Amino acid sequence: FFFYHIDHKPATTENNTPIVLRCQFWNRNREQIMTILNVAQTAVALLWTLGVGSSASFALANEEVKPAESEEPQAIQVMFVNQTPNEVIDLYWVDPRYPADTNDRNKLVARIAPRGGWEATQTFVGHEFAYELYGKVHYVNPRMPNNYGEEFIVLSGDKEDYRVRCEVSVNSKSYTDFFEISVRPYWSPRGASRFLELVREKYYDGVAINRVLPNYIAQFGIAKDYEVRSKQQEIKILDDFPNYVRFDPGVMSFAGSGPDSRSTEVFAVMPGINEDELVKFGQNIWEVPFAKIMGDLENSALTKFYAGYGSSPDSTLIYEEDGYTKYL
Repeated sequence: FFFYHIDHKPATTENNTPIVLRCQFWNRNREQIMTILNVAQTAVALLWTLGVGSSASFALANEEVKPAESEEPQAIQVMFVNQTPNEVIDLYWVDPRYPADTNDRNKLVARIAPRGGWEATQTFVGHEFAYELYGKVHYVNPRMPNNYGEEFIVLSGDKEDYRVRCEVSVNSKSYTDFFEISVRPYWSPRGASRFLELVREKYYDGVAINRVLPNYIAQFGIAKDYEVRSKQQEIKILDDFPNYVRFDPGVMSFAGSGPDSRSTEVFAVMPGINEDELVKFGQNIWEVPFAKIMGDLENSALTKFYAGYGSSPDSTLIYEEDGYTKYL
């Protein structure tokens, strides 16, 4: 298919209505194309001279050429989230009708509190928003609605991660060790925000690392308190878009059982895992990396977890009212 466009000021009729010309060609050489264009231009000139009609459309192969329809702006619901520890973020909508140097261009949408504060806004794909963080102005354009017409945006500016320190008892609770988690909202906005929310609520305090498979994964996320774990288990978050981050040792993801099923349980890839097992991660749409454990993994607390449980018992049993006392 070959399309040739002449970019000239359009000819008009006596009432200044533009004459629209569309030409399409299939398997034509240059001489044939130029001949057709000359005929078409002559026809337009003739129409202009006679003042006949307001538009002319030319097509080959008996194909009807319809005027292009203007696309309607796509509506989108955007959740803007502030995960900074202490900074209040003023979020503005950038109104393109006003010049950049005028006060009317930026319109305040909301003041978003730190530590998980949020603002839900109905807008359109491509609209621009601005906010200032740590002395620098940042711009965001909602562009990727999910199947529900929503997008989730964490306002982190240039900050790539938020650090979480996890203290754990190791070697049969003989002493305490720790590891540091780098939570990365740009990898998985919903997953990172959900994890940080649970950390701030102290949900993970006292949880058992109930599934430890050396050289494979370690999994945790079932709260010790029955009422707390029952309540949080009912809260599911929507899936993030795939981020194509490789599942290397130390990478963390939420566990799940199907689309939009992520709740509280997370797993970390253990050091020593072989490549054949690594490539299996991420095949489920809910397995999206949201964090990475930092430091020397081979000598970290990851390698000191009690592995006596293996994959038993089934995690659904631990959710029972006496699950902790009966199975752990």
